[in-house]
Amino acid sequence: MVTALIGGAAVAAAAYAAKHGIRAWQAFKARPPTLRKFYEGGFQPTMTRREAALILGVRESVPITKVREAHRRVMVANHPDAGSSHYLASKINEAKETLLGRTKGSSSAF
Repeated sequence: MVTALIGGAAVAAAAYAAKHGIRAWQAFKARPPTLRKFYEGGFQPTMTRREAALILGVRESVPITKVREAHRRVMVANHPDAGSSHYLASKINEAKETLLGRTKGSSSAF
């Protein structure tokens, strides 16, 4: 009699845990994505304002201070001294220069 009671309690506990586990999984799957989608694809031969804005993660018509903040944030994450490539760093710098209006073509060294 006691064994059946313990077995029933164990089955009820397992069902209760499964029910809440399924609800938690459904809530996890239904949540909005929190990670930003990064720019996918290769670089254009000459950088456009659109491409520069995508690289830095800002809009094309953004104030100069926001361009500088975005450039600093991206360069901290992708600096060659921290293990990133020099090519990527040059493209990030080129994106900043393009958005600031200081370049007329591809100034990348690569």
